[in-house]
Amino acid sequence: MTRPFVTITLLLVCGFFLLATCVQQPAERASQVEQSVPALETVEVAPPLSAEQKALEARLSEIGEGFAGEFGIGVVELASGAEMAFNGETLFPQQSVTKLWVALAALDRVDRGKLDLSEPVTIRREDLTVFYQPVRNIVTVQGQYATDYRDLFERALTQSDNTANDRLLRRIGGPQSVEAFFQRKQIGGVRFGVDERAKQSAIAGLEWDQRYSVGNTFFDVRDDVPDAVRQSAFEGYLADPVDGASAVGIATALARLARGELLKEGSTRLILSTLEKTRSGPQRLKGGVPSGWTIAHKTGTGQVYAGDHSGYNDVGVLTAPDGKRYALAVLIGRTRTSYQARFEMMQSVTRAVVDYHERVTAQSGV
Repeated sequence: MTRPFVTITLLLVCGFFLLATCVQQPAERASQVEQSVPALETVEVAPPLSAEQKALEARLSEIGEGFAGEFGIGVVELASGAEMAFNGETLFPQQSVTKLWVALAALDRVDRGKLDLSEPVTIRREDLTVFYQPVRNIVTVQGQYATDYRDLFERALTQSDNTANDRLLRRIGGPQSVEAFFQRKQIGGVRFGVDERAKQSAIAGLEWDQRYSVGNTFFDVRDDVPDAVRQSAFEGYLADPVDGASAVGIATALARLARGELLKEGSTRLILSTLEKTRSGPQRLKGGVPSGWTIAHKTGTGQVYAGDHSGYNDVGVLTAPDGKRYALAVLIGRTRTSYQARFEMMQSVTRAVVDYHERVTAQSGV
């Protein structure tokens, strides 16, 4: 049975905004994010857990205790607002999960008449970033790529294309526009940070240089960074991730998105349907989704240093055949486990939620 939410309204004094290191195009200066103003923050307090919900949380704890690594799990049942978690309040690196927030901030601008996704855009060599960016192949061959922001939106989410993401981010006003979106929508427990170029360079103990976007240059230069410098940068990032978020913070935001509380109806449908087409991470949360269920999700994968993998994540909205929905977030901050062990842990979380749903449904006689 759906429980009412208890809402506490608190006065929020403006928080920090992290500045991006990207360069704006002249045509974009007119579309800068509005100045930050104090806002009222609405904090949703989760209702008391039922016996079955407590059993699910206990199962999440079992899964957590059996995995070697630093991580958090968050699950929110949309209908009731019930929150089940394991280490759910600790901030872990999001990595490419932050592309979700860029997409949301962009659609928020669409909803407010400040952006049309059909607007043309050209990707040039100076727009290229680092790591996974399929659009680079087109630019390398053609010298540039003429498209629109709808295409970049889809590439960023479904392919986790770093260049597509950073170009869309620049169009909406940079990282400060995402932080402003968090403030307007009262999204807590989530930081955005900076663009992919600046973030990935800093984690490696470097400052971004456009030469890094070509071939294996970034990897070659990173290999020459003194071990002490690279270790300090890597450990500093893990200790206080610029893009840190809690599993509960993300799951709560996803639940609000799916309930239509963050965007207009058309934009909500667009982002969820796009996330259902995500190609990355088929063996993460998605690997545990049974027939008849669907998941709209976004993955994130960070750098490896000295055997430690940082930021290995998957978050999404899981939908049952009867339409009941659950927001899930699994954030692995640091681990040395095999990929198979990570897959099994994440899939166990998905299956635990499915098992909970089936028990509750059977008990209700639906």
